[in-house]
Amino acid sequence: MEGNRKPFKSRRGQFYGAHSNFGQPGSSVTNHRREAADTRLLYLALGSGENAAVLHYGHAGAPNDRTIQDGDMCLFDMGGEYYCYSSDITCSFPANGKFTENQKAIYEAVLRSCRAVMSAMKPGVWWPDMHRLADRIHLEELARIGILSGSIDAMVQAHLGAVFMPHGLGHFLGIDVHDVGGYPEGVERIDEPGLRSLRTARHLEPGMVLTVEPGIYFIDHLLNEALADPARACFFNREVLQRFRGFGGVRIEEDVVVTNSGMELLTCVPRTVEEIESCMAGCDKAFTPFSGPK
Repeated sequence: MEGNRKPFKSRRGQFYGAHSNFGQPGSSVTNHRREAADTRLLYLALGSGENAAVLHYGHAGAPNDRTIQDGDMCLFDMGGEYYCYSSDITCSFPANGKFTENQKAIYEAVLRSCRAVMSAMKPGVWWPDMHRLADRIHLEELARIGILSGSIDAMVQAHLGAVFMPHGLGHFLGIDVHDVGGYPEGVERIDEPGLRSLRTARHLEPGMVLTVEPGIYFIDHLLNEALADPARACFFNREVLQRFRGFGGVRIEEDVVVTNSGMELLTCVPRTVEEIESCMAGCDKAFTPFSGPK
């Protein structure tokens, strides 16, 4: 466990600085990859604007080659290594340092789900239930924003959450960034939208180190499929949804360890809208990391 703490203890002050310094309007993501080449970063996925909706942006089919624009929402997924132990953190923030109302609404929806999951984590909790919790909160928040309307329970039954978060909630973290042990003998994958992408379906145990990484994305082909399906299209307010087309996405990724009675947060970066705007304005004001039950 101490090996897992090291990447955070040695780099806490560097991670968010790297994220926010990279994400300036007019800067080239290609250049940022070169700048990071001399560090111990394992990988960079530097999405901005509509590219923030590309999961694991930065692969050959969607390379890190976009020039960041003023007004873009950036989604930077970066992992460091220390003595062979990995960290994996995602920060989402506005390139110009100031959230728009739409950006703030989506960001705070994801922050709420992230913190709700961390508050619920403890030994014995079934990980798929944490994914379902995040999905439900996303649907509640999207309804509050006005993108969706109707019964939240009916949306859950229609698997509408997977339209906005098609990936799993998180993964094990250790020697490998996506560490092994997610599906040992006797643990079956759940064949449902969203849940089938989970990298583990185990019950939590003390000492497990996982990422918690909920996200809300506006992915055109998934939205188009949902809008063409009467069972799901009935929940959408198309006029409001149109305002978010091309938005990209927001993901917040934390690294945590399961304790005997809750969880310990390993990452230490600004997370609230106020903290991020203050940090990007150059203020060195201290912030208080989230603390769930330990």
